[in-house]
Amino acid sequence: MDLNLAVLIDGDNIPSAYVKEMMEEIAKYGNPTIKRIYGDWTNPRLGKWKNILLENAITPIQQYGYTQGKNATDSAMIIDAMDILYSGKVNGFCIVSSDSDFTRLATRLREAGMQVFGIGEKKTPNPFIVACDKFIYIEILKAEAEEDAPSDTKGKSAVKSSVDKVTPKVIKLIASTIDDVADDDGWAFLGDVGSLLQKKQPNFDSRNYGFQKLTPLINSISSIEVERREDAKGRKKLIYVRIKEKPTRASRR
Repeated sequence: MDLNLAVLIDGDNIPSAYVKEMMEEIAKYGNPTIKRIYGDWTNPRLGKWKNILLENAITPIQQYGYTQGKNATDSAMIIDAMDILYSGKVNGFCIVSSDSDFTRLATRLREAGMQVFGIGEKKTPNPFIVACDKFIYIEILKAEAEEDAPSDTKGKSAVKSSVDKVTPKVIKLIASTIDDVADDDGWAFLGDVGSLLQKKQPNFDSRNYGFQKLTPLINSISSIEVERREDAKGRKKLIYVRIKEKPTRASRR
């Protein structure tokens, strides 16, 4: 069953350029039944949002900055989120911000049984990231938009700069996760591996490393063995993985 999601966007904290891609990403996880963006709309800086909001049916919520240096937008979002929570109209939230001020809100929503997705820039502080069930970097959505653009308009440097390296630390995380869910022979169903990776590290996303899916990411790691098996009905392939055994001295001779 699809989740009904409340999408709450911090207009002061998120760039407007890739809202279309962001909304397409959110639609993968549920039905965005409530879509609101918060900011001081008397500020000319937010003027570029106007057409984007109309195109994506996002409701702007006016919040005046009463005191200089204080973020009234955060308070308005938090109050609205709690009102929506108690209305019982949704079973998930998407908080779009790079601000750690929403850490406690994400935690509270999850305590209430809500599924919480976060979207923000890579500068987002880790406490907010780990407070969400899943966190998506907006730079990855930018990279995908660049890749889908006509070849003469692609910003290749933007795509390259958004991709992280598959470091030994990442490989160790994947290997330990395989070990956690493996059977007695060391094989683990890749779907279970992906689910546990998400729980361990909410911002884990194969797209961060330049791969659209987890399978090609796993295939790129030489120390992991991949096996495709048919399901009980022989209708689809199930992917299993395990850590390759290191050759012993005897086997090297």
